[in-house]
Amino acid sequence: MTQLNKQNRFSHFFSLVRQSLKGGEYDYTQGSIRAAIVLLAIPMILELSLESVFAVVDIFFVGKLGSNATQTVGLTEAVIMIVYSLAIGLSTAATAMVARRIGEKNPAAAAHAGMQALIMAMIITVFVSIAGVIFAPDILRLMGATPEVIKEGTIFTRIMLGGSVVIILLFLINGIFRGAGNAAIAMRSLWLASFINIILCPALINGWGPLPALGLKGAAIATVIGRGTGVLYQCYFLFRGNKGTINLKKEHFVIDFSLIRSLIKIAWPATFQFIIASGSWIVLAQLVAVTGGTHASAGFQIALRNLVFFILPAWGLSNAAATLVGQNLGAKQPDRAEKSVLLTTKYNAIFMSVIMLLFVFFARPIIDIFTNVPEDLEYGAQALQIMGAGFIFYGIGMVMIQALNGAGDTKTPTWINIFGFWLFQIPFAYLLVKVFNMGVTGAFIAIPVAESALAMAAYYYFKKGKWKKVQV
Repeated sequence: MTQLNKQNRFSHFFSLVRQSLKGGEYDYTQGSIRAAIVLLAIPMILELSLESVFAVVDIFFVGKLGSNATQTVGLTEAVIMIVYSLAIGLSTAATAMVARRIGEKNPAAAAHAGMQALIMAMIITVFVSIAGVIFAPDILRLMGATPEVIKEGTIFTRIMLGGSVVIILLFLINGIFRGAGNAAIAMRSLWLASFINIILCPALINGWGPLPALGLKGAAIATVIGRGTGVLYQCYFLFRGNKGTINLKKEHFVIDFSLIRSLIKIAWPATFQFIIASGSWIVLAQLVAVTGGTHASAGFQIALRNLVFFILPAWGLSNAAATLVGQNLGAKQPDRAEKSVLLTTKYNAIFMSVIMLLFVFFARPIIDIFTNVPEDLEYGAQALQIMGAGFIFYGIGMVMIQALNGAGDTKTPTWINIFGFWLFQIPFAYLLVKVFNMGVTGAFIAIPVAESALAMAAYYYFKKGKWKKVQV
């Protein structure tokens, strides 16, 4: 009987996995919480796993071009984190608003909110892209790049920042689909984008068949084309007029200033929240570059790419918590929302503890895959091992933060990030590097220490429960 029960549980689990990959409508405010988490989390984990492939594929092929190219990609990505912050902030607002309306069983209002978020995004990206194209060399210079790196890498930075529109739209539209509970479409758009990037990246860097060898420039073009294709795929489902949960109609294209103000109220703290975090990473990247030089910077960037590769899937699980919170609050079920978050936290902590062991004991073989420069390898392995020691806390903290964001309480995580990153992580890193003369090792140590403190603060504020009363 016990064996039969196990078989039934496995059969039920795989049935849920198949359903989650297929997509479609499901009421996440009713029934089993575990089933709801699986249905949302599987495609969300796979979605952001494929997003992390972008980072690893680029650094894998670019790493073969030498330390200057590796540093260019790393420093550019550190700045693009600000663009990601805008994208994630807008996406957070869209997810919270759409999820709340879906929980209230009002899909027309959900679609209207999604369209207003898209209008905001298109206006913002015009300014971001123009600034990136014009100031690309100055950005690299501010980041501590050498003249050789600036000369070689400006075109890469220009293309990547000029293509900010596809980054923002990719995140935002997926946020709309996630809020509606249709995570499968979001997942498939990242699959398509990543697949195209994986094919084009080596083809345009090295030159395949009729394609010219473009070097570092080719990596940027491949990434922008890949993401752009993913956006076109999203738009097909968003505008094709199907009978799904999100169905944009002509009346949704009229600017609704009152709704945009409501979205901005949620989006600006969320954007600022991630700008604070990404800005902290920029400062640390600059500190490592200035303190340790090109090899330390390149090794640190490779380690960060691997960190992101495993953090993004865990972030996918956290996004499931955000959707569950938004929809259940919309359905007036705050207790179910809280139970969903705590169960998701448990799953994320288990996953991240496994990755923590992987990084602590196998850091060197992992970094060795991405570089053939011995000095880059040494710094990268050290950075990955130290940063990996705090992975279980990263997992707990990101679920708590996303749960608060999903409720529309984006201000609390913003304050947590201000204290955790700017008032603790950065001063602590400078203290270890400059005062205690620990070099780049001090900067590496500051990361897991600060992230652990941030996770504990987020858990405290989540348990206080004020997020249950936020109106969206």
